[in-house]
Amino acid sequence: MLEKIFKLKENKTNVRTELMAGLTTFMTMAYIIALNPNLLTNFDVGSSLWNGVFMATCIASAIGMFVMAFAANKPFAMAPGMGLNSFFAIVVGNIVAITGMSYVESFQAGLCIILIEGLVFLVLSVLNVREKIVDAIPLGVRLGIAPAIGMMLMNIGLGSNAGIYSETGGPFYVMGNFFGSLTATLARDTMGSGYPEMVLTVATMFIGLFVIVILAQKGIKAAVLLGMLVASVINWIGQAVFLGTNPFGALTSSSFLPPVKDMAQTTLFKFNFSGFAQIGWFTVVTLIVTFCIIDMFDTIGTLVGTASRAGMLDKEGKMPQMKEALLADAVGTVVGSATGTSTVTTFVESASGVEAGGRTGLTALTTGILFLLCMFISPIAAVIPAAATSSALIYVGVLMITGLKNVHFDDLTESVPVALMLIAMPVSGSIGHAIGIGLIAYTVIKLFTGKAKEVSVLTYVLSAIFLVKFFLVA
Repeated sequence: MLEKIFKLKENKTNVRTELMAGLTTFMTMAYIIALNPNLLTNFDVGSSLWNGVFMATCIASAIGMFVMAFAANKPFAMAPGMGLNSFFAIVVGNIVAITGMSYVESFQAGLCIILIEGLVFLVLSVLNVREKIVDAIPLGVRLGIAPAIGMMLMNIGLGSNAGIYSETGGPFYVMGNFFGSLTATLARDTMGSGYPEMVLTVATMFIGLFVIVILAQKGIKAAVLLGMLVASVINWIGQAVFLGTNPFGALTSSSFLPPVKDMAQTTLFKFNFSGFAQIGWFTVVTLIVTFCIIDMFDTIGTLVGTASRAGMLDKEGKMPQMKEALLADAVGTVVGSATGTSTVTTFVESASGVEAGGRTGLTALTTGILFLLCMFISPIAAVIPAAATSSALIYVGVLMITGLKNVHFDDLTESVPVALMLIAMPVSGSIGHAIGIGLIAYTVIKLFTGKAKEVSVLTYVLSAIFLVKFFLVA
């Protein structure tokens, strides 16, 4: 049955590999299950709205992945996008200021924006417009997307994935505050009681990374997952022995019953159209366009970059079933708005599952099922240490950077846009914005070096749209 549905042999994979890949992807992105409701409710943990967003995160992500699995047969996972959720929280706060409504009412008004965005994408996906936009991205820029995502993954893993707090403040990060400190004494003084935890985080991260690399060199397909498990065990032991904390405290203090009632009361089909109308039409249109641009190019970048690493692109740099993959993103966003979360998009952490051998929709299906199960076992997902996921993100990031060998560095019209993307993606934290910078650079350089004919009409249009986005809409 699974062979017939997912064409495992044709994609040179098997059930065991796909299941392991799905579990690997889940472990690297499970943080979103708790982080998304934290960001969207201003860390109002335990409130009815928090519980509603928590449920919406699990449900919308899973449904998006099911569409990805059965319609596109691709191993990509989906969830409410990082960056987009923070932006949505800011939008909700502004709606509170504009209308005077409560945060919950403003949140429900904001969901109307997400609904419209999702419906727009649904129509554009069915009409193949989004696929044409993908095709309009020049091959030179496309070749740089995967390495740029690699830089972003390394930045997340080393820079911002595992933040430490203490009585002296925070968050403190591995690269900025541990390795970035002039001396160990200064680092200890800066982080206070958080320093021992930082040391444990650094040790966990690098031991996990080295285990992954060693196992991968030995040809073990489950290297990423096994490395994360080793890192997790080391971190749990360190928490118990050296820090004196219970790494499994969440398993005893949290409820295993899904808060269905809270979701029904706060977020499930709770579109506040009357509050939406109070925002102002110019502001609404601007917000919808902004969400659309960021989501579209974040998704496109992740799909193209990860597919490139997995060898799923054809000779022209195009991915088969791109339309269906983009459709999954649109469906996930519509479901997210109906259940109570911000834009659902393809997650860059999908690269970890691809590196673990995932090549078909069975990987996405596995991750989706695990997300649904988290409605009942969310505390278990919460005990996976961030440092362990960092090990996987750094490793996958290094592998994706190797794609730079395909870039024509002897041609400045091709290499400069890629170089800008390499720095823009980790610094801005946005795949979409980095692609926009790359497109603008590509278009301007080609235009003024006598190679204007090499730029398609749609590429000119996309570059113009990003110029408007950066200088007028931002």
